[in-house]
Amino acid sequence: MDGSDRRPASRVPDALKRRPRRRTGTRNWVGAVGAWAWLAVVIVPLYYVVISSLRPRAGYFASNQLVPPADPTLDGYSLVLSSGFLLYLSNSLVVTTVSVAVTVFICLLAAYAIVRVNSRFTRTAFRLFLLGLAVPLHATIVPLFYLLSAARLYDTLLAVILPSIGFAVPITVLILANFIRDIPRELFESMRVDGAGDWRMLAILVTPLARPAIVTVIVYDALIVWNGFLFPLVMTQSAHNRVLPLSLWTFQGAFTVNVPAILAAVVLSTLPIFTLYLFGRRHIVTGMTAGFGR
Repeated sequence: MDGSDRRPASRVPDALKRRPRRRTGTRNWVGAVGAWAWLAVVIVPLYYVVISSLRPRAGYFASNQLVPPADPTLDGYSLVLSSGFLLYLSNSLVVTTVSVAVTVFICLLAAYAIVRVNSRFTRTAFRLFLLGLAVPLHATIVPLFYLLSAARLYDTLLAVILPSIGFAVPITVLILANFIRDIPRELFESMRVDGAGDWRMLAILVTPLARPAIVTVIVYDALIVWNGFLFPLVMTQSAHNRVLPLSLWTFQGAFTVNVPAILAAVVLSTLPIFTLYLFGRRHIVTGMTAGFGR
């Protein structure tokens, strides 16, 4: 075959290459305006709290509340830290850490059993966990008070930890069980063929794959326990067992006219849980929506 039989290769015209792609769909201007409005609703109060905590006490009410202070000061933070804030912070850290750790451990075992063991007992147990979502916290406060008092746990941190675990269990089991159901059964069967038991599958297979759900329940349960006010108010009395939400209430009474000090206590109390949210925010949406689309 000579060169005369060769056909020139087909080329795409330059006009087609340079033609811009058309965007499909229209812009949602209403949604954009609503999103910016909601962002303003969220950001403005946070901005007010932070800049107001840096204002001096003198002349606080005479200044414009939305303008940054000309002479910012940390006197409010110093006053809060010298008023027992670190003790209340440590109490909240103990209550939150123990409550969340015990809740996640128990609920992970329960969710694994509910998903993997298809029996009448596990189905009934799952229904009881779902029934716990319908029990209001305020309806149990009086029985819990008498029960914990009879157990000689009143005015201890355990009196706050135990009810917090009980009320965190239902939603935690629900989220973890729905996520574990999305793990392919073939993975469990292959590990079972290799001789792996339930504990090994839970540690090697379920825990790494369910990390988004675990992080979600950790952040969610920690937020609920950290902001809990009713249990510390009813179950504790002495100052050395006081947690942060209750201490903010006492600060409001002690620093009535010192608004920057009160807001400084608010800022300090939100930093730990805000830091936890920053580390786990990527997994929250995945964990909260797992299993609900089926």
